[in-house]
Amino acid sequence: MKGWFDAFRNDGGPTLYSYSNRTPVTGDIHLITIFIVFCTIFAAFLIIFPGIRKERVATFFTVTLSLFVGASIQVAQYGSTWHTTSSQIVSSYSVFSRHRTHAEIAGYIGLMHINITYKLLGNSEASQDGGDIEFNERFWWRSPTEMSDAFKQSLQRGTPFPIISLAEYFSLHQEGFSWGTRYREAGHWASIMLWTSFAAWMITNLLLVVVPRYGAYGMIFTGTLMLLTSLTYWSLLPCEPLVAHVDGSILIFNFGWNYWLLLAAGVGCVLGGTVIAVIDLIFPHQFSTILEVDYDTPYDRHVIIEESFDTRNVGNKLPKIADDDLDGRIIVSKLSKMESDQSSSRGIVNRGYDPPDYHRNANDVSTMKNHWAYPFPPVSRRAND
Repeated sequence: MKGWFDAFRNDGGPTLYSYSNRTPVTGDIHLITIFIVFCTIFAAFLIIFPGIRKERVATFFTVTLSLFVGASIQVAQYGSTWHTTSSQIVSSYSVFSRHRTHAEIAGYIGLMHINITYKLLGNSEASQDGGDIEFNERFWWRSPTEMSDAFKQSLQRGTPFPIISLAEYFSLHQEGFSWGTRYREAGHWASIMLWTSFAAWMITNLLLVVVPRYGAYGMIFTGTLMLLTSLTYWSLLPCEPLVAHVDGSILIFNFGWNYWLLLAAGVGCVLGGTVIAVIDLIFPHQFSTILEVDYDTPYDRHVIIEESFDTRNVGNKLPKIADDDLDGRIIVSKLSKMESDQSSSRGIVNRGYDPPDYHRNANDVSTMKNHWAYPFPPVSRRAND
């Protein structure tokens, strides 16, 4: 029974259930969720794409660009690579320790937070002894004092000294150490503009399936907002670039892939909207909409437009009529109308029915019955009692 009860225990101690959680952070749950959602939508579009009969290239281009822009906005909103830095250092794990190890430290700045990673390299003594150390600490600055409070809590937890050294540059809001305030201000305004861009992107998708021309204009507007977001973030960065010194190593921050992704998506959105708008202006009514439920039928918008063009040209194809013939036809039509009016005013005499007190001879009756035209089959009359 010894092998049964001492499973997952070390040296007879209690079971350590948190062992499975002792793994380094390898991905952001927000970004993974965003990737899964947009990839699922795009995969569903690829499944139904072979059933599209007309405008396949325009449909594929529009849907792909729209999903790419929406995913770029959300990734930039929750991403951590607007400003990044990375360097190898030789430092101690704790403050007063003389044992120095080779490690890699990196900083990833997002709109509302900063991620600081600390990883021992393979040639360090701790790594060779089996004591791998990989840290990832996230410090938020959603409120003015949140970064300072998180810095104090990390000191109490005993966070590695290199992480504390880099986080200190963003926690102090005094003269000469105002980088945290500047990054928080830049991220705040960039986040507001990104949410505005996301709202404009949703409206653009609705317009594209209803009024393609206005959808193109909305796409241009959305791309312009995205470009303004990148410009705003760049203009609000600290005037004095942050150069962090950690145990003799220099960390210089540069723009990360979130910034360049948003910039590329904004440029693509503006160009795509411009192309669609130009095509619709040169060749109007070429893009179908989702409201055309009777596609490829006589009630289709394209069919109706073509028939309207044909009816406009019917007058040019008809033979011309001379003025004398036209006057004669008008006179004949008026005379026939007058005769019909006179005949209708005379009334109809029913000669097929003889009153009982009116006597006629047989010849007159047969003659009058010949003029009788009754549209219905004859019906026998009931004799009066």
